[in-house]
Amino acid sequence: MPEEVLFETESRQDRAAIADYLRQVADNLESSAPITLTAGDQTVTMDPPSQPTFEVKAEREGPTDGQGELSIEFELEWDEGADGDGDSELQIE
Repeated sequence: MPEEVLFETESRQDRAAIADYLRQVADNLESSAPITLTAGDQTVTMDPPSQPTFEVKAEREGPTDGQGELSIEFELEWDEGADGDGDSELQIE
């Protein structure tokens, strides 16, 4: 299935600014409000269903014998027009 990128941005931010973005997403999810992403001339609004699939991934990319790039990725996904159902319980500390 082909992938269509609807919005993408990447920039170095301090931890407090990132927390603000994540907090806004969390607030919108909690209040069942759509999430609007805007950067420059790009804008997209998405309205996750009540139970989207939530994926959390910690990765290391790079050589096995040297330093690489570390990442934590959070992803919400759902089928268009469908409401997801929950799976195992995630804990974040």
